[in-house]
Amino acid sequence: MNLTLYGYQDHWLAVDCGMMIRQDLPDTPLQVPNLTTLASLEIAPQALVITHGHEDHIGAAAWLWPRWGCPIYATPLAAGLLRAKFHERGLASDAIAVIEPGEALDNGPFSLRYLPLTHSIPESCALLIMTPHHKILHSGDWKLDPEPLIGSPMDPALFQSLAPVDLVIGDSTNATLPGHSRSEGDVARALERTLADCPGRVIVSCFASNLARVLAVGRAAARTGRRVCLMGRSMERMVGVARGLGYLDDLPPLVPVRDLGYLPPEEVLVIATGSQGEPRAALSRLAQNRHPHFELVAGDSVIFSAKAIPGNERLIERLQLALRQLGVTLFDEHKHPELHASGHPAQDELAIFYDWIKPRHLLPVHGERHHQQAHVALAERLGIAAPLIPVNGDLMRFDGQGLHLESRHPQPPCIVSQNAVTPAPGLNGSDASRRGSLFLAITVTPDGDGWTRIGRMVVDDSAASHLDADDLGDWLDHQLQELDADDLAELRRRLQPRMIDYLGERMRHLPTVHLQLLAGERYEH
Repeated sequence: MNLTLYGYQDHWLAVDCGMMIRQDLPDTPLQVPNLTTLASLEIAPQALVITHGHEDHIGAAAWLWPRWGCPIYATPLAAGLLRAKFHERGLASDAIAVIEPGEALDNGPFSLRYLPLTHSIPESCALLIMTPHHKILHSGDWKLDPEPLIGSPMDPALFQSLAPVDLVIGDSTNATLPGHSRSEGDVARALERTLADCPGRVIVSCFASNLARVLAVGRAAARTGRRVCLMGRSMERMVGVARGLGYLDDLPPLVPVRDLGYLPPEEVLVIATGSQGEPRAALSRLAQNRHPHFELVAGDSVIFSAKAIPGNERLIERLQLALRQLGVTLFDEHKHPELHASGHPAQDELAIFYDWIKPRHLLPVHGERHHQQAHVALAERLGIAAPLIPVNGDLMRFDGQGLHLESRHPQPPCIVSQNAVTPAPGLNGSDASRRGSLFLAITVTPDGDGWTRIGRMVVDDSAASHLDADDLGDWLDHQLQELDADDLAELRRRLQPRMIDYLGERMRHLPTVHLQLLAGERYEH
């Protein structure tokens, strides 16, 4: 769910505007960034700049952009996908301007340049963001792929020409992994070998946006005597937009799903959505025999050519259990890692890239905290200053003295419900009886610039969702150490929004939260 803002002389740019799917909530709604903080700080972006066409970078634009009405800049593929989303919502797409990878533009005091990268979707770009006093590289999502299948490998000379940059906002997703991410070319060859050994019909499930993977599967199907069918609305849309831009000219002719029954099993290959266990996606419908034109039987094979996104493990396990009960052979990332490649850089790639651009400072983004910590450790080994690990809602200043945390603004979740963006359930007073309540009593005492929890935490939890008290205690200890408050009232006022944010990410139904802070006595000896 990416949304980053850059401000200089009261002029603001928004970079990306993505969404996530809340698999843990009823009806799996979309979650989008919360704009309340921007409104309270009177921040309104003068442009929305898109780095690439993945849903976590463009999926919220049709919902949030109408509040801004600013120009939108995107490369051709991302622009085509955005236009389709705008048209679905009845929005005019005149604000969407196409910018080619490698081109530059000016917006207020900012000069921007789109720098082409390799990633798991074509036309991914880093952004060189310059002001009269700064040279910042917003890396976006990337990897060093010598054989990306669609597009060209990254150009070292292009990035070397930027050195040194003052600050890189860098992708931490694979910073814990040694070595180098697998190439799409290697995956293509592994897919072809696997398909050649599968006796029945084959379903390959991957992200619709991974057009290189779709192309690799299509080519492997043609070489192994199989006909290709697409299954899933997002897959059909993505391929349609990409074909219109000339990216999939050598994809084999597609077979309509209603005609698959006329083909021998060994000639059938379906590329389907649903690798993350999404209940309404094509693969889940197949696993439950709910597809009107196609039915899986014993002897068929399903290839998961995608990595499990953290948080989706339970849904994927449930899906795979249903497939096994049908007698289907499964190929997944655990036993067949060669059938998937990450779109993000491992440690060797980060070191190579930073040797090219020679950043003085790093702000590690993406991934979870342990990924960001690993990224910081790598940067420090390379002599790059990395003083901050940001969380959602942080407002940071970059100046002649480096990076500083100005303020922290908790971000309660917002979901799309009944065609509108609303706070997630549990953030207001309605329907409290169904969600339950959480009463939390904590005894605290001042400790230096922060606070320390003493004694036992008293939790009275009537919420339907399970709450991990140990994890909550660890989280509370970390928050209390960071919070600088003069008294208990101020501490509670600052802690409660963070707690709502924490619970919103971990509980199926967010309860009504009642937080009580008690003063602990300090004994002097």
